[in-house]
Amino acid sequence: MGEAFVVQEQSIGAMLAAARHAAGLTVEQVSAATRIREAIIHGLEQDDGSQCGGDFYTRGHVKAVAKAVGLDPEATVHLYDQQHGGAPRPVAASAVFQADKKINVPERRGPNWTMALGVALAIVVVFGMMRVLGGASDQVRTADVQVASARPKVPPNMPVQPKPAAGKAVKRTVTVEIKAKRSSYVQAHDAMGRKLFSGTLKAGKSDTWSADDKVSVLLADASAVTLQVNGKKVKLDAGRGEMLRRSFGPPKTTER
Repeated sequence: MGEAFVVQEQSIGAMLAAARHAAGLTVEQVSAATRIREAIIHGLEQDDGSQCGGDFYTRGHVKAVAKAVGLDPEATVHLYDQQHGGAPRPVAASAVFQADKKINVPERRGPNWTMALGVALAIVVVFGMMRVLGGASDQVRTADVQVASARPKVPPNMPVQPKPAAGKAVKRTVTVEIKAKRSSYVQAHDAMGRKLFSGTLKAGKSDTWSADDKVSVLLADASAVTLQVNGKKVKLDAGRGEMLRRSFGPPKTTER
């Protein structure tokens, strides 16, 4: 439980300062927590809100500082309103919108029918002249035009095989499965040196890793684990407690 503050005889500034000292905080720490400038916090503790920019912002700063130092922010703002003449009054709508203010609306004029009629007649005349002068030249001989098919013709029952990208190496996957007979420290990395596993594999636990091209493993006690690479068991010739480092590649493919 925090300390109880006697707020009836304290100003807001004194109450904020006392709560900050009781919480063991500096003005700099309160400023960092609330993002309020230190000068404003010093002013609030002296009951000076002149740097806040108005009563609305002062109330907001008081609320934020009160929360940071462990006071009830709502109760502190309520006390601030009591000490400063009550909460700010809401702005009446009549003060914002003045009904007696005249708004000049430009007079709406009718369309200019004379100009519209002239333009329409000009369009009709031009269109008629184009039809007369065009004559037979507008006829399009479509018999001589051959439509090219957008799709190439492919003989039936002939599969289309995609061409492999030139210069792009085909990556092959390596799969390593490890099982711990006894707890042992294990590390595994891929061909790029990225870590696949690092830690102690508990007794009876197993793990599987897959990567492109190569998987490298470091076994702190190679006799404590069993390995399967690409589905085949790998024999590890190692004594108890012997460290072993091995790398494994993808399975070899046989050409047909």
